[in-house]
Amino acid sequence: MDPNKRVILSCKDVIKQYRQYDVTVTAVDRATFEIYDGEFVAIMGPSGSGKSTLLHICAGLDRPNSGSITVRGSDICSMGPDDLAEFRGNYLGMIFQNHNLIPQFTAMENILIPTLMCNRPDFSYEEHFRKLVATLNIADRLHHLPSELSGGQQQRVAIARALINRPQVVFADEPTGNLDRANADEVMELLLRTKEVMNQTLIMVTHDMKLAERADRILVMENGRIEAKRK
Repeated sequence: MDPNKRVILSCKDVIKQYRQYDVTVTAVDRATFEIYDGEFVAIMGPSGSGKSTLLHICAGLDRPNSGSITVRGSDICSMGPDDLAEFRGNYLGMIFQNHNLIPQFTAMENILIPTLMCNRPDFSYEEHFRKLVATLNIADRLHHLPSELSGGQQQRVAIARALINRPQVVFADEPTGNLDRANADEVMELLLRTKEVMNQTLIMVTHDMKLAERADRILVMENGRIEAKRK
């Protein structure tokens, strides 16, 4: 471990298993790694290798059968539901491939949902909201429903929602997977720009080698195991 860098996330001996009929499937098999504050780490591997499962466990959206996930020095696996929800609201952000926007809410309402569930008194939501909207170029779409937005615009709204609470760690599960090349490149540029401006850690699952090559490190998964760690 580099003594000059702070470990923001530590994953140790994480195992996640599922029952399918009478068979036990090991989705994540003793995953162990550390991620430093401010890093951009890409997780790659073939379909079914356990990438998304591992990402969701690290983000506190799923629980492992054994092992530990420590974020900012706190073991999120030992937290109860209420404490975990508060921790995630304060420090973690999640971007999904399929946007997961609430269809009855406008873009603005979707973005502001996290602020209703976890109030952060240490910064101005209004100023941060304006900066996000300007950076993501969605100011003229705020009063539109998701069905009235293009795929790229929906993903920008999803990114704004994930970043509205200024999370320290942002998890992204194939964030450009449903976009064409031009939109994928543009959304990725915006995501990296906001990461730098807010000094965040970004952990991203992707199949796109062009995107992964921009990461500080690449973790390669196969059959639930991390088989390689590359710079």
